Amino acid sequence: MLNFKNIALRRGSRLLFDNASFTIHKGQKAGFTGANGAGKSSLFALVKNELHPDAGDFSMTPGLEIAHVAQETPASACSAIDYIMDGDQELRRLQSQLVSAEQADNGLKQAELHAAMEGIGAYTAPARASRLMSGLGFTADQQQKPVNSFSGGWRMRLNLAQALMCRSDVLLLDEPTNHLDMDAVIWLQDWLCRYSGTLLLISHDRDFLDSITDHIVNIEQNRAEIYTGNYSAFEKMRAEKLAQQQSAYQKQQREIAHIQGFVDRFKAQATKAKQAQSRIKALQRMELIAQAHVDSPFDFSFAKPDKMPNPLLTLKKADIGYGQTRVIQQAGLSISPGDRIGLLGPNGAGKSSLIKVLAGDMQPLSGTRQAAEALKIGYFAQHQLEQLRLDESPLWHLQKLDAQASEKDLRNFLGGFDFQGDKVLQAVKPFSGGEKARLVLALLVYQNPNLLLLDEPTNHLDLEMRHALSVALQEYDGALVVISHDRYLLRSVTDTLLLVADGQVKPFEGDLEDYRSWLAEQKKGEEKKLDDIAPALSRKDQRKLEAERRQKNKPLLDAVKKAEIAVEKFHNEQRQLEHQLADPSIYAESEKERLKMLVERKARVDKALAEADLDWIEAEEKLAEVK
Repeated sequence: MLNFKNIALRRGSRLLFDNASFTIHKGQKAGFTGANGAGKSSLFALVKNELHPDAGDFSMTPGLEIAHVAQETPASACSAIDYIMDGDQELRRLQSQLVSAEQADNGLKQAELHAAMEGIGAYTAPARASRLMSGLGFTADQQQKPVNSFSGGWRMRLNLAQALMCRSDVLLLDEPTNHLDMDAVIWLQDWLCRYSGTLLLISHDRDFLDSITDHIVNIEQNRAEIYTGNYSAFEKMRAEKLAQQQSAYQKQQREIAHIQGFVDRFKAQATKAKQAQSRIKALQRMELIAQAHVDSPFDFSFAKPDKMPNPLLTLKKADIGYGQTRVIQQAGLSISPGDRIGLLGPNGAGKSSLIKVLAGDMQPLSGTRQAAEALKIGYFAQHQLEQLRLDESPLWHLQKLDAQASEKDLRNFLGGFDFQGDKVLQAVKPFSGGEKARLVLALLVYQNPNLLLLDEPTNHLDLEMRHALSVALQEYDGALVVISHDRYLLRSVTDTLLLVADGQVKPFEGDLEDYRSWLAEQKKGEEKKLDDIAPALSRKDQRKLEAERRQKNKPLLDAVKKAEIAVEKFHNEQRQLEHQLADPSIYAESEKERLKMLVERKARVDKALAEADLDWIEAEEKLAEVK
């Protein structure tokens, strides 16, 4: 149980929220929402004991295992699958103890550790790690590659897999889908739905939140409040609450106006002065209701393109790839004004390469790309965030596009993307990923394109900005081609889906739920291939291995334990007999019969102890042989 009581958190002098009180119980899945910078990650830092509240108390059940995704990945030469298995700390602890027991030649301790490892499913750990890697988009060949051979985005996937590998009671995930494609997002969604622990999830993906969460903690207007239900339920409850607040606000404003009117009319009249004074005090005592407000600082739209030639862009028999590698063959595509196309397909199938060819950033290996003379492309991709001039301001970037525009007009335009006041003149370098993405989108919108090519435009954007982008795209008059793992965005802005898979680009007949079913079928085939490639990790072999271990180890462990108990029993009895025989009185003539009985009994115990010792040694040796 995680208990937040009257919590206040600040970032420097700025108050994030205060007086926050809510409890997250065992097994609940809570989504945390709010604008970037509202305090969601600070709450996570509080749970991880990296931060302490400025006021209030946070407490949780002692001894909980908390897992979270590491932000840094060491440049390690260990294999990817070993790195992921490091997430199972209990496994690594037992393995370390086993090495120590082997070095000490402690057979009994080794037997105990083998039993403990079997109890936690240690022998299936490679298979679990392999499944995690497969689900997050890694191929079988990548499992043994060193960690330092992966790029930044793939290292984040390794860190995510490592967190999922942990035997956690509480799992903290902060924007886990940012570096994933839709296939991996859907797989992760299903995995988290099955997760038995307590989940705290920060996400700006509506579908992801809706499918997983049963509570929402929303942070806005310096308040953190918990709602029961998923994100859709929260939106409905918040809308109702805001409507009620606005109604109460308007009612109170009418009451204030009525009272103030009475005061203004009669405060100068002696006969009414006492009543007027009473109403003034009533106004002073009144607890004012704030006007309902939702944190949505974004207000922008695409202007109507100047020209709309038809077709805008055509690909004919295009082979797409790098060097001698062709990921797409003989692609044919014609884009006309008003087309709204979403690209689907597994990771590595060539979706981003296709977008690059459409944008003219990459040439097809063969075939033709024909662009209309008046074609004006607006292209968004993650690498463009890195092309911003870090030492320059948002205003400078916009002035480079339109030197003739007035500063006032440019400031007003940037304000629609929540670049307000001094922020307009600040250098881009310290901006967050979300702020940089908003600036790139602002530059794209300002250029008034007639063809938008968007490759994962919602990464780093919060829910309100995603909503504003969806609304703007719905009203956009030009053509649109988009890759996105945000299924809400795809449903909102596209009406045609193309599947990029198996070297082809073809229409996908169905919706996103049908695509999910298609992915599931593909995954079954991949898992079968994985079992064929690595039979030692297959479920069948793992069951066989576990059965063999139980069959061989349990009788031997039982024999070791039984022999150990027998040795201890006979050893105790031997000591008692020796103590009695050490008593001088036992050798008196009157104790002759008792002495004889004790001597015979000790002889039998000595023999039994020797046999028990032999049984113990034999059992230990057999266990060592099996190991």
